[in-house]
Amino acid sequence: MLFQPQISPLELTENFSSINIENAGEHARIHLSGVPKGITNGHLARNEDEITMTKQDFATLAASGLILVDGATGSNLILAGMPRGVCTEHWVLEHPEPLIKLQAEYAEAGSQIVYAPTFTANRLGLAAFGLENEIGRMNRELVKLSRDAVSGKALVAGDLTTTGQMMEPQGDMTYDRLLEIYKEQISYLAEAGVDLLVAETMLGVEETIAVVDAANEVCGLPIMCSLTLEADGSAMYGGNALEAVEVLQEMGADAVGVNCSVGPDQLEAIIAGMHAISRIPIIAKPNAGMPVITPEGEAHYPMNTEDFARHMEVLIHAGAGVIGGCCGTGPEYIRALAKLRNSMTKS
Repeated sequence: MLFQPQISPLELTENFSSINIENAGEHARIHLSGVPKGITNGHLARNEDEITMTKQDFATLAASGLILVDGATGSNLILAGMPRGVCTEHWVLEHPEPLIKLQAEYAEAGSQIVYAPTFTANRLGLAAFGLENEIGRMNRELVKLSRDAVSGKALVAGDLTTTGQMMEPQGDMTYDRLLEIYKEQISYLAEAGVDLLVAETMLGVEETIAVVDAANEVCGLPIMCSLTLEADGSAMYGGNALEAVEVLQEMGADAVGVNCSVGPDQLEAIIAGMHAISRIPIIAKPNAGMPVITPEGEAHYPMNTEDFARHMEVLIHAGAGVIGGCCGTGPEYIRALAKLRNSMTKS
């Protein structure tokens, strides 16, 4: 079943590219001067005294039709020369050109939302490289890179992810410690002026709950949540696709779904099942197929843009309302999805 808007579309531009985003101090303002808050004449508008995106703004955007986000970041940075095993966030700040070029191309291809390269820029992740005391500066500068890259043509999401540590009793991570880790990073992301938050590549439902809990305590920004799931819908660190929908939407998540994981050809049943019990948009941001590991240890993602778009169309009909790509995808994949979305809108 195709994701159905709750209100009629209001002539949004095909790739949301004419939205006007300006810096206001260290925050972002999205507005049309003198126009009431909401969707008006194809733009997301704000009054002058409003400086952050609200949950209602996100709901209005989702209700207008499919939301197109970006494709992979890490795998494309590796192709651009980033060595394996380094701190990605530090490398990006030292070599900003590949990231800026990539995200500019995503915005031009039709991405309405791009993810800032703040993936593991939490205190625990940065501590592995001795950079934990740089957390505030790094998150602020990484968000600014994305803002500069998209030049007002897309919204910027502050990106968070799993710490990779299992929670008690299976592991040593406590809920309270995890909550503080996420609250700290979210505070810096909100200060940097992100339009919304995204928790992606999460390995379990409980750790994703901690992100939403932290966001609720720190700010009122919209938050999208996507887990990495097996083909049967189970999560590595506990929980499953249906549990994720039921719990996270009750906690106030604004979209929930799947990223990374497998290729789009293996997700139809999972997306359909999530959509059947969801009151919020379902995210489908899969890899370009299952990776093939070369003799040199490199991951190759075999699905081409045409096949990826064809399988993504199935996921849209299954109920996906937020679409994009993960490992192995790039701007050409987003361009194919934008073409698909536009053709479905006209038909």
